[in-house]
Amino acid sequence: MKLSPDLHHTRITTAQGPVWLAATAAGLAGLWFEGQKHFPLPLATLAATTVSATLPAEAAVTQASPHAVLQLAAAQFREYLSGHRTVFDLPLDLSAGTTFQQAVWRALLDLPCGHTTTYAALSSSIGRPKAVRAVAAAIGRNPISVVVPCHRVLGTNGSLTGYAGGLPRKAALLALEQSRV
Repeated sequence: MKLSPDLHHTRITTAQGPVWLAATAAGLAGLWFEGQKHFPLPLATLAATTVSATLPAEAAVTQASPHAVLQLAAAQFREYLSGHRTVFDLPLDLSAGTTFQQAVWRALLDLPCGHTTTYAALSSSIGRPKAVRAVAAAIGRNPISVVVPCHRVLGTNGSLTGYAGGLPRKAALLALEQSRV
């Protein structure tokens, strides 16, 4: 994954753990749970040296950037986690991915809150029914967790499989969404 050199970032504390947000002039380019698989090395270096503020989880922000998209993303993500938002309204910058990855990530944006799909169904939806493993790999590299809802993709048998933020977090996000349906 190639990160833009003009990347702005902020770290917020949430009920699901520390989250790093990143944005470019084009829009939100990243939402990673701290330490998740494929966490970008430049942010991992910052994470190792960042100390969380001693504020309540809803208010704690460190490494703050005044970038408007980051402020909006932080507010919308907290609304989502508190059960007050089901749809994100943010400009997105998916340019860190390949053309194929971007197609997969855009297909994920069509999955409504509280609904799930399978890797095979998603592969078919982008016209690549035999590319299930490649689709799964692209989903695993999704740089904008939750906003680009990769947690809504399940194994063929409905099992929780593969989530860069960890399966317990995937289960918690799905349970949160199911409580709204």
